[in-house]
Amino acid sequence: MKKILMIFVLVLTTTIIVFGQAVQISGIVTSQEDGLGIPGVSVTVKGTTIGVLTAADGAYSLSVPPGSNTLVFSFIGMKKTEVEIQGRTRIDVVLQPDLIAMDEVVVIGYGTARRGSYTGSAAQIESKKIETRPITDVSQAIEGTNPGIQVTSASGQPGSGQSIRIRGFGSVSASNDPLYIVDGVPYALSISNLNPNDIESISILKDAASSAIYGNRAANGVVLITTKRGSRDRTSIQFTVSQGLSTRSIPEYERVSPLDYYQLMWESHYFSQVYASTPVDPAIAAQNATNGLIKNIGYNITTVADNAIVGTDGKLNTSAKILGDYAKDLNWQDPIMRTGHRGDYGITFNGGTDKSDYYVSIGYLNDKGYVLKSDYERYTGRVNINTQPRKWIRTGLNISGTMTESNVASQGGTAYVNPFFFTRNMGPIYPVYQHNPSTGEYLIDPVTNDWLFDLGNVPGLPVRPGGASVGRHVVAETLWNDDLYKRNVLGARTYVDIFFLKDFKFTINLSSDVNAYNGGSFENKTVGDGAPAGRGDRVNTLTTIYNINQLLNYSKTFGVQSVELLLGHESYDYTYNYLRGFRQGLIVDGNTELINFTTTNSLTSYTDKYRSEGYFSRLNYNFGEKYFFSASFRRDGSSSFYKDNRWGNFWSVSAAWRLDAEDFIKAMPWIDMAKLRASYGETGNDSGIGYYAWQALYNLGRNNADEPGFQQASLSNIDLTWESNNSVDVALEFGLFKRITGSLEFYHRISSNLLFSVPLPSSSGLTSISRNVGTMYNQGIEFRLGVDAVKRGDFNWNIDVNMSTVKNEITKLPQEEIIQGTKKLMVGHSIYDFWLRDWYGVDPSDGSALYDADVKDFATQESNLRIVNGTDTVTISHNNAKYHYAGTSIPDLMGGITNTFTYKGISLSVLSTFQLGGQIYDGSYASLMHSGTYGTAQHVDILKRWQKPGDITDVPRLDNKQTSVFGAQSDRFLVSASYFSIRSVTLSYNLPVNLTQSIGVNNARVWLSGENLLLLNARKGLDPQYSFAGTTNHVYTPSRIITAGISVTL
Repeated sequence: MKKILMIFVLVLTTTIIVFGQAVQISGIVTSQEDGLGIPGVSVTVKGTTIGVLTAADGAYSLSVPPGSNTLVFSFIGMKKTEVEIQGRTRIDVVLQPDLIAMDEVVVIGYGTARRGSYTGSAAQIESKKIETRPITDVSQAIEGTNPGIQVTSASGQPGSGQSIRIRGFGSVSASNDPLYIVDGVPYALSISNLNPNDIESISILKDAASSAIYGNRAANGVVLITTKRGSRDRTSIQFTVSQGLSTRSIPEYERVSPLDYYQLMWESHYFSQVYASTPVDPAIAAQNATNGLIKNIGYNITTVADNAIVGTDGKLNTSAKILGDYAKDLNWQDPIMRTGHRGDYGITFNGGTDKSDYYVSIGYLNDKGYVLKSDYERYTGRVNINTQPRKWIRTGLNISGTMTESNVASQGGTAYVNPFFFTRNMGPIYPVYQHNPSTGEYLIDPVTNDWLFDLGNVPGLPVRPGGASVGRHVVAETLWNDDLYKRNVLGARTYVDIFFLKDFKFTINLSSDVNAYNGGSFENKTVGDGAPAGRGDRVNTLTTIYNINQLLNYSKTFGVQSVELLLGHESYDYTYNYLRGFRQGLIVDGNTELINFTTTNSLTSYTDKYRSEGYFSRLNYNFGEKYFFSASFRRDGSSSFYKDNRWGNFWSVSAAWRLDAEDFIKAMPWIDMAKLRASYGETGNDSGIGYYAWQALYNLGRNNADEPGFQQASLSNIDLTWESNNSVDVALEFGLFKRITGSLEFYHRISSNLLFSVPLPSSSGLTSISRNVGTMYNQGIEFRLGVDAVKRGDFNWNIDVNMSTVKNEITKLPQEEIIQGTKKLMVGHSIYDFWLRDWYGVDPSDGSALYDADVKDFATQESNLRIVNGTDTVTISHNNAKYHYAGTSIPDLMGGITNTFTYKGISLSVLSTFQLGGQIYDGSYASLMHSGTYGTAQHVDILKRWQKPGDITDVPRLDNKQTSVFGAQSDRFLVSASYFSIRSVTLSYNLPVNLTQSIGVNNARVWLSGENLLLLNARKGLDPQYSFAGTTNHVYTPSRIITAGISVTL
């Protein structure tokens, strides 16, 4: 009986122990999207505080107390999942994405981060927003998509990109461009070398917490570009074809008609006599103007006699009509512009196994611009292979190649070969081709049977005046000259990841980029700068870049806490070789190689070298998916500076608090997500400073006859160092009602050690030296709001709005003021505040231009002064005008709006951009508002001119002796920079899967896309986004591109 009792007690005790012990449960958490393990997933026992975070491969192991029934799996961006234990010791879970949560995995410096736990400020653009847009340069995909980013308009020249500014302007003299990183490596070449179809994502790092880890080149922000890689366990082949047309998106400025022009030029001559210092009797002046009209402007293309076009009363002869074929030959833009064509073709191979993946792409782009001889042809190829043969090692190789060839339309400002300057300013009475002056009929070349170009100085024909570019012909020069380049680019990136001791990963990244450039120009011997001998120019450059970095990552989870540590080293080597030859004296027509010229004008070469070395670290800390802290530090050395100033320290600290993880927020079910974050740090800028900025430099080739010589170009400058940026960032990110996401952000960015040219005494032999003496700040507010406005069955409408402000102010300068063109730098003002003459208006008595007089600072001649309205002292001399701050080019508000509509397989996306406030000095318009330069076109606003005493207008009289006075730079030519544009529209349709699969196709998509479809602004012809400085120029205006495309995946 005792034995039975003892056995019973033993069994009972064992049973109690068994049922009272904790159970160890393990498993792996993977993503439904790609099947990969998810690190950092919170695994908790429901109803308790017991929990762990998954490891780097998604694995977890958790001790579960007795009586527990359910595990809760939660991760930012994924739907929370509850799983009943049911006696199991292994539970694997697949998490589904939660689209309303901040679910992005953001590419950051030397790694990735989850949006919900990230403590910095970063914007990301995914490939799906790029794929169907007809863009050549990936910079074009950035505009309007995120707050805090300003972008200039894209040139219409095929192959050109856009300039980008992130959170204002970090420098006055050095570069303001962001640092570009491609697949983890600094990229100093043109990003137009990249095929946009190969881009997986673009990340823009905006604050110090995001960019400080890149050290001395990150002061102006960082743009991270990640290319596509293969997908494991599936294979696909994709064919993509798109065809499109391009035209000019911004119309030309409105100019006066040929017949109006005769009357205007008559007035210019007439008033120049009447209001001369020694006035001419009005009747005599009128007769002189009538009789001398054609003598002044050269061409009579009307049906009446030279002295009968405009009468002595200044009125146009009503019988005057355009003679013969002249009427069809007065628009210089017609023969030099066309409808452009764009063809984009690509094929990709994508696949892999459970251990390897591959991505192979081949692309071809042929983009012919809307200006003759402006085109861009690009061949691209990429092979990206990754493999993990063992659990402890992973490696990959990413090789890309690009070949481009381009003809370039000249954009040399006011150069005669610039088609936009020449055609805009050519007077409306001058024909492109030669005509019989008596009949107006075209003159034909007896040999070729073609029309003959009218150069404006052909013997036996009328002669154009100087204002009509006499002896030049932009159509002929465009056709007969060449300006082309070829570029071959090869890039290679390889890496090795080694996993050891469970929590460590060691990575080596090695990269090389090589760019071989061959450019050349030819100027014909018949007309233009090459006449009469012809001349040729060749430029060969070779850029080689090597980069290597080593990264040690440590990741460890301690219950609900996790730590990530990064230690790294990076070495960057840049070499640029330049060779140029310039010869003239063409021997044989049709051969533009330099050997076919007789005389060498110039032959030169040089080599630039730059190196940098960096050591860096980053610490990330996560407590319970609620509190996050991050810190980074980098020490960089740059070869641009003297050894004692070569090294600098750059750092950041940042933190975030997930408010939605707190109980008081959980009690508000309408709040899906709320996060506060803040950061502070310092970054540097050595870009644009010069590769040998600290050394005394000399210009060679300063010879005295046959005696060799050189000249000192700069003094030694051992104190020079990089510019620095210290920035603070505070933000609130939120998600509401499972329909709304957004953020509100404030930043303050101080740029110090700014480079300025400081004057030197004349005894030094030089005029200036660069010093780190300036300081300024940028600050602003950024706002983004994404709303699922409609979610009804298969129909969805999403609105994404972003807007931002930026204020720029100088706080320290090397001298009291620095005047640069239309700007004056001064403490308390921005670098883009306009400093212009104060335009008062037009004197109703004689049509003179009036400026507010600066009687204090100028010795003003009393004859130049007038008293207006009894109290206002004004001057008729631009030299005595008062200057003042007249506004700024920096807008008050800028942003973008994206509307996306989807219904079943149909999607419509519309991207609009806008800008409110700011001003532009419209120099192109000013050049058309001259007071009577013979031969030069005029804007239609000149028709509002003063014509007789008592006229009230803001346009002075026409007077060819007063062009420099009446047309002087002043705030008269400032115009609002506000605009609204429909930047991009894409309509796409995914064919039904049951249809495509029935013919052996996995999926197929067709689309219709348009770029630069509408622009509303203050003036027809104005491009308000041409420059950040708020100026205009005679440049290749942006293209309107309409494309249709199809993509088929097998």
